[in-house]
Amino acid sequence: MACLATFRTTSMALMFERACRAAGVSARIAPVPRKISSSCGLACEFPCEERQKVEAVTAAKKIDVAAIHNMDQL
Repeated sequence: MACLATFRTTSMALMFERACRAAGVSARIAPVPRKISSSCGLACEFPCEERQKVEAVTAAKKIDVAAIHNMDQL
């Protein structure tokens, strides 16, 4: 199951991807689906099983995530 993190800026999306990969989480940049509103056109996809780890990494690195969506629920 995949989750999608959205961001207000492109730089936050890129920081998120780098931080996730450094923490051992498989993450990839993806376009934001039309169903989701976002100021930035980029999102980052990662396994939902890693959500707790991702949230800890983003808090520690002060990465501003607009929202995290479960792709199965879109």
